[in-house]
Amino acid sequence: MALALCLLLDLTSDRLVRELWAQLEAAGIPTLLSHTHSRHVPHLSYAVLLAWKESAVRAAVAGLPDGGPVEIAVQGSVVFPRRRVALAGATSPDLAARHERVVEAVRATGATLHRHYEPGHWTPHVSLSTGVAGAALATVVDAASDRLPLTLRFDRAALIDTSDGSTWPLPGVL
Repeated sequence: MALALCLLLDLTSDRLVRELWAQLEAAGIPTLLSHTHSRHVPHLSYAVLLAWKESAVRAAVAGLPDGGPVEIAVQGSVVFPRRRVALAGATSPDLAARHERVVEAVRATGATLHRHYEPGHWTPHVSLSTGVAGAALATVVDAASDRLPLTLRFDRAALIDTSDGSTWPLPGVL
């Protein structure tokens, strides 16, 4: 179980990712639509916490400035360990600064941050599939590539409990 601090897509960008998920599912490739509790939403995680005090994290992120909507250029896909495939987002100076503010705020609460979300190690991404079988990897990458390049727009933020998909909207776009 983990707690993720995420940016959520606007309606148009959310629809684009969900259409890609549906295309992959129709090809027999599991996506976040069918992963674990099946309540996943398209998102970009700034931070994934392994240990935290919920009230402290909520207070810390509520105090962060609202940076307004952010757009992220996607030029390709990335394959992470255990064959997790995602749309790879570009890291602009603004996005990197937002990420660092979030990490500093949650770290100040005593929360334990997953090592892949440390500044300098974080890769902005929107997950497509987890654990793609080797033979299906090309299908996922081809399906993503057919839609690129694209720009995804994020207009909301939320805390999401990864164990059950419970979501708590945040009062701004961090």
